[in-house]
Amino acid sequence: MRIGVIYPQFEFGNDPQAIRDYAQTAEQLGYAHIGADDHVIGPNPQRPGGWTGWVTYRTPFHEPFVLFSFMAGVTRKIEFETCVLLLPQRQTVLAAKQAAGLDVLSGGRLRLGVGLGWNEIEYISLGAEFHTRGRRVDEQVELLRRLWTQPLVQHESPWHNIPDAGINPLPVQRPIPIWFGGQSEPAIRRAARIGDGWMPLYASAEEARPGLDLLESALEQAGRSRAGFGLEARLSFGKGDPAEWRRKVGGWQAAGATHLSLITTGCGFTTPAGHIGALEQFAREMGL
Repeated sequence: MRIGVIYPQFEFGNDPQAIRDYAQTAEQLGYAHIGADDHVIGPNPQRPGGWTGWVTYRTPFHEPFVLFSFMAGVTRKIEFETCVLLLPQRQTVLAAKQAAGLDVLSGGRLRLGVGLGWNEIEYISLGAEFHTRGRRVDEQVELLRRLWTQPLVQHESPWHNIPDAGINPLPVQRPIPIWFGGQSEPAIRRAARIGDGWMPLYASAEEARPGLDLLESALEQAGRSRAGFGLEARLSFGKGDPAEWRRKVGGWQAAGATHLSLITTGCGFTTPAGHIGALEQFAREMGL
């Protein structure tokens, strides 16, 4: 099982040197990847109609492609994953271009996790239709893979029109792996049908059991098997209890997880040094 970390977007701050130190420390400690989630814009809770979502205009997020391009320039081998990029609120061709560029400049170190999102205000602000996002994402994934593997693409549908054109350069990975987030039944079935892997948010393998059972069934219905299909778990640093870490890691290993990502947000760290120290403690205790 490959163990990585989730970049603590809204707790880490904006100091470029600290971000560099985070990426380089994670690589030096032996973590396999750095993940980052995606929110482009945050609503004002005082807006007409109100807002109760946890992401607001006060919640800082670095754009993942920009963040990872910076990190790629100061590292050599650690991989990067979006977890998840809210694909339907983005232009498909532009997302394909950005992902390909990052994959080229990082030497093939990108894994693209995608999802639908829940923030309608974000969709409105980006000029994208919120209520058709589930139907559109299937076509987006198909187009991404074509744009990453074919020099020219011709495609016309109600949502996309590519009149015999292509992106250049193509990525190192052809195609870049696409994993899906989400834990609803449609999300799991979509991952099983067209994804290279699944990255849910369960706190433990025990909690994930119904979703894992559905995944097995959906893969079988799609004519696929778990062999070669990725499963990424998440593990909170929590109170820093190695026994609890080992118990949960063992549970995920038994469940067939191929990847695991350590989360340090929400664990009481108030400085970049605190988050980096947590990476060091976990790596030391778990023998990375």
